Amino acid sequence: MAGLNHLSLADARDGLRARTFSSVELTQAHLDAIEKAGVLNAFITETPDQALAMAEASDGRLADGTAGPLEGLPLAIKDLFCTEGVETTAGSHILEGFVPPYESTVSAKLWQAGGVLLGKANLDEFAMGSSNETSYFGGVVNPWTPGGASVPLVPGGSSGGSAAAVAAGLALGAVGTDTGGSIRQPAAFCGVVGIKPTYGRCSRWGIVAFASSLDQAGPFARSVRDSAILLSAMCGHDPKDSTSAPEAVPDFERALTGDVKGLRVGLPKEYRVDGMSGELDALWRQGAEWLRAQGAEVVEVSLPHTAYALPTYYIIAPAEASSNLARYDGMRYGLREAGTRLEEVYSRTRAEGFGAEVQRRILIGTYVLSAGYYDAYYIKAQRVRALIARDFTNAFEQVDVLLTPTAPTAAFETGAKSNDPVAMYLNDVFTVPTSLAGLPGISVPAGLSADGLPLGLQLIGRAFDEATVLNAAFALEQAAGFDAVPPGRV
Repeated sequence: MAGLNHLSLADARDGLRARTFSSVELTQAHLDAIEKAGVLNAFITETPDQALAMAEASDGRLADGTAGPLEGLPLAIKDLFCTEGVETTAGSHILEGFVPPYESTVSAKLWQAGGVLLGKANLDEFAMGSSNETSYFGGVVNPWTPGGASVPLVPGGSSGGSAAAVAAGLALGAVGTDTGGSIRQPAAFCGVVGIKPTYGRCSRWGIVAFASSLDQAGPFARSVRDSAILLSAMCGHDPKDSTSAPEAVPDFERALTGDVKGLRVGLPKEYRVDGMSGELDALWRQGAEWLRAQGAEVVEVSLPHTAYALPTYYIIAPAEASSNLARYDGMRYGLREAGTRLEEVYSRTRAEGFGAEVQRRILIGTYVLSAGYYDAYYIKAQRVRALIARDFTNAFEQVDVLLTPTAPTAAFETGAKSNDPVAMYLNDVFTVPTSLAGLPGISVPAGLSADGLPLGLQLIGRAFDEATVLNAAFALEQAAGFDAVPPGRV
């Protein structure tokens, strides 16, 4: 049935419940789209046989009245989530061939709700990157790449495969992870909605760890409503994750009233950074006007330690990565290179298995944790992180949400920044502070650049107040009326 892969997740859900089409038909439409869009390289592993089997089972539950909230809806899962019986690589050669014997908590919740697994979405290796160029399995192409372009555009990272799959019509929704912006930045680059919930809102159990105090799962979708539906299904306390919060999970879809009268919206003055494009600044001002016109009160606020967020992040995240990735030595997972001594097996396996960016971050992390430098770098970074979190606490005494740009530019060409790590890291300048503070943030497509590329605005809220963040994003989405589709949509 033509066009099923262009439906919103909410419309597809309603169509399945009304028996307008079946889950098998809906799933097959997405499998056909994936086959046509191979040039995007959005998936590392496709699971068509499993998808059709899950869809058939969903049709049975829809018929007998036992359907879950996501029954029969085809989804893509970032290849950082362990999926029982399905290869999980984290985009790395060192995990190539690893088939987990267990399911991550988040993906298990999606299948319990009736979701259908289309495949494992491509990503930067171990989620380290802002352009999806560090995957061992090749980079992802942004579906917004203009026709006839000599160099493709990047989809953002690290969850670039998830964002590209949703934008191109290859999945109704997708799941990613966000450590320093890896959901929000690719959502902005690909013109879709992406939300990073509060740290602890979704379980990290079964997610390949990058930086344990920052990693957080979240959904991608083509609308705020679809994001709310997915987030409700993913959340909940998990005793297997000691950082999982025992918080009640609201009905996020029900919270979408669009009423923002009296909502206090803050614009952080420190987010007007050098190099930000004029059109992005204009869109940010327009976003504030859209909310003000609907009855919100917009004021300027200060987050004085914002300038220290990026260097702080690039000490803490590599330090945690160097510890987490120590387990990959060729003994228990994936790749093992031969050697005459145990140390030689370790060193050859890690040298061959990790890519350049992962090795760079392991070296940085090991350095800042080493004797003589631990206090000077790691401990100092943790103290600055506390100051950054306090800035947000103070700001939320004045306002209910913060409105900022998501990324300083629109999507750029593949290779344009891959030889300049600092330029690449600056992509996360607006998203990293929220991650360090553990707060929820959402990116909403709000306009197009002069080159016709999507630009996103970010809303940030108090801890565990995703309902207010989503409702403000819903109001912003209604005002923006963003309905452009990428030239690469299938």
